[in-house]
Amino acid sequence: MDKKGQKTKIILHIDMNSFYASVEMADHPELKGKPLAIAGNPEERKGVIVTSSYEARKYGVKTTMLVGEARKLCPSLLIRRPNFERYRDVSKHLFSILREVTDLVQPVSIDEGYMDITDITDEHPPLIAEQLQEKILRELEVPCSIGIAPNKFLAKMASDMKKPMGCTILRKREIPSKLWPLPIREMHGVGEKTAEKLKKIKVNTIGDLANKEEYELKALLGINGQKLHQRANGHDDREVDPEAIHSFKSVGTSTTLPEDTTDETYVYRTFRKLAEKVEVRLKRKNVVGQQLQIMIRYSNRKTVTRSRLLQSYTNSKEEISSEAVDLFEEHWDQRPVRLLGVTISELVEKNEAVEQLSLFDYEKVAEKEPLYKTMEELKEKYGSGVFKDAKTALPPIHTSFQKDFLDED
Repeated sequence: MDKKGQKTKIILHIDMNSFYASVEMADHPELKGKPLAIAGNPEERKGVIVTSSYEARKYGVKTTMLVGEARKLCPSLLIRRPNFERYRDVSKHLFSILREVTDLVQPVSIDEGYMDITDITDEHPPLIAEQLQEKILRELEVPCSIGIAPNKFLAKMASDMKKPMGCTILRKREIPSKLWPLPIREMHGVGEKTAEKLKKIKVNTIGDLANKEEYELKALLGINGQKLHQRANGHDDREVDPEAIHSFKSVGTSTTLPEDTTDETYVYRTFRKLAEKVEVRLKRKNVVGQQLQIMIRYSNRKTVTRSRLLQSYTNSKEEISSEAVDLFEEHWDQRPVRLLGVTISELVEKNEAVEQLSLFDYEKVAEKEPLYKTMEELKEKYGSGVFKDAKTALPPIHTSFQKDFLDED
């Protein structure tokens, strides 16, 4: 029981180890025990590593590393293209196994999720975790690590403490000894930029964060600073919500054109404007989405909608715009258009979105990050009107990647 006399929660966080590489090894036994990486363009030295096996990681091969660089570190590295359809199938099987134990299962990405086993009193929690781990390995041939804790944050941190095939308990009384010594960058919810800001105020470990004055963190990071301070001290009252993956609806906007048009340049500019509005609303709600839908209404009032499951979560106007244009080009029948709309759905809170790295997103964002930064600085200084719409359409960006998250049809 906790201090309020309520039953102490028992939360499991299940995290599949090197998921894509592990699935490939399960399907192709000849790959087992060998250094393996998944990359979109294995033939090109500039392709980016999506994930790698633990055998490859021993050589220093890491996610986001260029294929050429990885091969220098590990000349025997084997590289395969990703098979997202197969990964989704394995993911569905994984979550069906978890739901055999309890209905209180919350998927948060293709390869991880939370379980609330508080009310399962007939077995010891570590035994439940070990039996799950063994069943997943037996049926899927994919290893996982499991964290056991009284809340979601601590369970997530616990599952990261021992990989692969770890099973770790993190109790609140163990926070000072197990959690606080860890570098601040290893804390769930602290990205690279946030870590840099925190280090400037001498917050180098999770313990430093826990013992910092909350008002100082709030001044530095806003409401997120307060939330991180609470997490570092072991406080997290979020429930395991099986409906969370479906709980958000959508964010979208549409516009009726001044006149019917077949002008593709005008259509592309319109999609960019719609994407900008959607981005603002997504960021205001602090959510990201993974399903894009466009609406096309023709001059005869016939309306069609077409959707696409994106490879990763986004709230970026650049990505929303390019994907919308791509979808439009794929389905437009060349008749005059009267209305256009863009909607993003499958929404989750930004800090809950755990994405598998997309080569498309990584390479695009890494390449354009300096440009985006400069644009944002100019907007802050001179106002949003400093950039006018281009007179010609941006070339659409194509990607062969599809959604790699749990697709529950």
